[in-house]
Amino acid sequence: MLVFLVRHSLPCMFVFAILGFLLPTVSLAFFPFLPIVLFTLMSLTLLGMKQNELIKRLSSRQIWLYAVLHSAVCMGVVSVIGWWLSLDADLLLAMVAVAATGSLFATPAIVRALGFDSMQAMAMTIATTLVLPISIFIALVFFQTQSVALDWTNYFVRLVVFIFGPMLFSFLVHRFCPEIALNQFLMKISPYTILLVFAFPFGLVGSFRVLFDHDPMLALNYFIIASALCALFFALSYFVYRKQGKAIALTAAITSGNRNVLLTYSIAGILLGPAFLPLAGALQIPTYLLPVFTRWLNKTLLK
Repeated sequence: MLVFLVRHSLPCMFVFAILGFLLPTVSLAFFPFLPIVLFTLMSLTLLGMKQNELIKRLSSRQIWLYAVLHSAVCMGVVSVIGWWLSLDADLLLAMVAVAATGSLFATPAIVRALGFDSMQAMAMTIATTLVLPISIFIALVFFQTQSVALDWTNYFVRLVVFIFGPMLFSFLVHRFCPEIALNQFLMKISPYTILLVFAFPFGLVGSFRVLFDHDPMLALNYFIIASALCALFFALSYFVYRKQGKAIALTAAITSGNRNVLLTYSIAGILLGPAFLPLAGALQIPTYLLPVFTRWLNKTLLK
């Protein structure tokens, strides 16, 4: 059974998002355990990477140019579209906040399952997370009227726990454990780390089901908007990077399409307005359909 799930991990992510929607009570009950799953996933993913190589990637100009595209450029495009369509102020704030959001911490595991460079995806994920406070601050200054007071303590705690903590753990393990034994361990467990990603669509979509039960038409509108945002972020990054090769373009595209909306909410909270959480819940289904679409696109481009 585990071998089957690993072999079909990409479509299974979408299936688990649907299961979370069909089982909202179980999904909501599982939600509090996601931070534990996230820490485990990041630690195991980083164990398979050399930290000096990751830091070298993070110091490259290319990674930070991608972070600008991921946040500033996407925020600008969404803002222009929102103004052009004369969208409601709360909805526009939520959309721009999503555009400001860094990539999902699960993205490197997804990229590895696609057969692309997970080290590149990890560097992109960390860079977009580090610029998130600046991006979300700009979004709040321009799109809401309340005083801006971000939860910096919560943000830095999450950075330490979910990024710097696993990086330090990986460095120490590589420093003190015999390389041969460590490589044997990683070879055995690395195929199964992708299974941890299933927890995120399952545990995050329950809130969207609550909205659907309360107001189906409003939920449908949010789903359409969320799908359009995912498609916009994916397409924009793909076309910007396509001249650098298919692998780089698709890595950038899916990294841009995946958005860590819960981290953004933990920083800015109610300042993001009443439309943000419903939109964040609606994002889960298209987000976890992206890996399936990316694999199909990858095969199509090979022809």
